Amino acid sequence: MTGDNDAGGVATYAEVGQNYGMSLLWTLVLMIPVLYVNQEMVLRLGAVTGVGHARLIFERFGKFWGAFSIGDLLILNALTIVTEFIGVSLALGFLGCPKTIAIPTAAVLLFGVVAGGSFRRWEQMMFVLITVNLTLVPVVLLVHPTLGKSFRGLVPSLPGEPDSIVLMVILAIVGTTVAPWQLFFQQSNVVDKRITPRWMHYGRADLIIGIVGVIGGAIALMAVTAFGLGGTSAAGRFTDAGAVASQLSDHVGHPVGVLFAVVLLDCSLIGANVIGLSTTYALGDALGKPHSLHWKITEAPLFYGTYAALLGVSAAVAFSPDHVLGLITQGVQVLGGVLLPSATVFLVLLCNDRPVLGPWVNTFRQNALAWMIVWSLVVLSLMLTAVTLFPNLSTETLEGGLGVGAVIGLLGAAIVFAIGWYADRRDAENTVPLGALDPEQLDELENFPRLTRADRKALRDKIRATWRMPAFASLERPVMSPVRRAGLLTLRAYLVLAGVLVVVRVVQAGIG
Repeated sequence: MTGDNDAGGVATYAEVGQNYGMSLLWTLVLMIPVLYVNQEMVLRLGAVTGVGHARLIFERFGKFWGAFSIGDLLILNALTIVTEFIGVSLALGFLGCPKTIAIPTAAVLLFGVVAGGSFRRWEQMMFVLITVNLTLVPVVLLVHPTLGKSFRGLVPSLPGEPDSIVLMVILAIVGTTVAPWQLFFQQSNVVDKRITPRWMHYGRADLIIGIVGVIGGAIALMAVTAFGLGGTSAAGRFTDAGAVASQLSDHVGHPVGVLFAVVLLDCSLIGANVIGLSTTYALGDALGKPHSLHWKITEAPLFYGTYAALLGVSAAVAFSPDHVLGLITQGVQVLGGVLLPSATVFLVLLCNDRPVLGPWVNTFRQNALAWMIVWSLVVLSLMLTAVTLFPNLSTETLEGGLGVGAVIGLLGAAIVFAIGWYADRRDAENTVPLGALDPEQLDELENFPRLTRADRKALRDKIRATWRMPAFASLERPVMSPVRRAGLLTLRAYLVLAGVLVVVRVVQAGIG
């Protein structure tokens, strides 16, 4: 989760604070349930199935949809790693190190962190980098934030003239806070960490701590520029994260600029590491090749070779002209937000696949939350598409459209919640929602109706703690209904269109 506040995240939150103050703080608060719902689902999938996200999509949906998912991931991750090297270059450039030294050195060090053949050593080194993020604490204190202005940002509003730029910024917040790569990385990392269902409570607690850290860091980054640069000549004039370090140095003090550059460097290194790993994890899953930090380079050559190649190509692209890098930085976070609904749809469908998850499938209430999140992301994407096609839409029209979309989503969720509450209560009292049980488990459940409520819960928890997905060879692939296939194809076609429009709008904004 900490890797989510990468170079793109630092730039996005700094831009929001510098250009809009704390007025978009409400978007980060809304991201908290989105993060938990999405990442808890991949936690369950990883712990119960013991395989990565990419392999599950290939096995349960086939090569066609698997190729689409991996294709999205590869393109978006490669561009995102370029932004991480841009962050490294900007941070070290402010500290006096030229790009020609900074980027190659960072690439070599990143590969060295991963290529030791020891998951534990990699994890310990990542915790060292995560600890450096605490540098944000003195930075925030030195800009003297005020609670009154911050709390006003909790009220949803669209600052200034809500055109496509503002909506792109909001989508960038979504895309950098709840990035599609997180789904692939966390599930594979749960498998690599050897988490099983009996450790589910630990995994959920770990997830909550991570969410507190990532949202706290995002709020801190927003506050640094909102309060450090608010009221100065730099307010409303964001260019890049490197310029922010210089502006903070000029307006608040040189130590603050240096500390901000250190945070930017640290976040860039963490982001490049985990995003690169999410890519190689997914490729190993898709191709059925060894992919684990527990193996040495000679045991998993494709895993480490792909990681090295990804770093090398991204580092080379990071030497492109500044205007090209600016467009990449702007576009990659927004594209992440646009493509997120597609990734979340596959995630929800997998979490309703009873042969895969058995007793761990989504409840009605979990599905209501998940589909409400998908709907919210689609509505936001629709609004961005509408503004791109019709740039003269009024503020009232935009706010009205968002309001109608929110009402439809809430009504749908309320209906599903009501149905799910009754179904879950009935199941909790009378059944064990376990899917296919083996003969020994069926014998154990023979007297289930006569047990007390506490004994029923204990028995359910006992069976859930040991339930694992059967081998893929024993599972029949689900037959996709015509309605589901049509829905997925429609969503895919729309997201491709929305992605093209985002690229067009980013280029227009860059030229402007």
